[in-house]
Amino acid sequence: MYGFSSQKMNTQCSHCGFTFEIEPGYFYVAMFVSYAFNIAQMVTMAVGLYILTGSKNPWLYVAALLGISVILSPFNFRYSRVLLLHWLTPGVNYDPARSKDDYKKFKQV
Repeated sequence: MYGFSSQKMNTQCSHCGFTFEIEPGYFYVAMFVSYAFNIAQMVTMAVGLYILTGSKNPWLYVAALLGISVILSPFNFRYSRVLLLHWLTPGVNYDPARSKDDYKKFKQV
């Protein structure tokens, strides 16, 4: 999860051939979604740490917030792109017929 090769994103869907990056730079907006995730995680961690410890030591908060930011960075990378594709990709709908065909192929094997 933390290696460079595991964060590679496929350019096309292996099933239907849908191209994920619709235009050059399409996923630059995902940085803003990732930033919002990171802020929400940091605020949650800071409030939780304050409630649990009651500490006012700033170095405790700096270490904990940087740690949570590094640990959850793969989550932020992946799910910011997923949300971007879900919100901003028009015309991509679920096709139950295609699913049924896949299920039949899978069941026969």
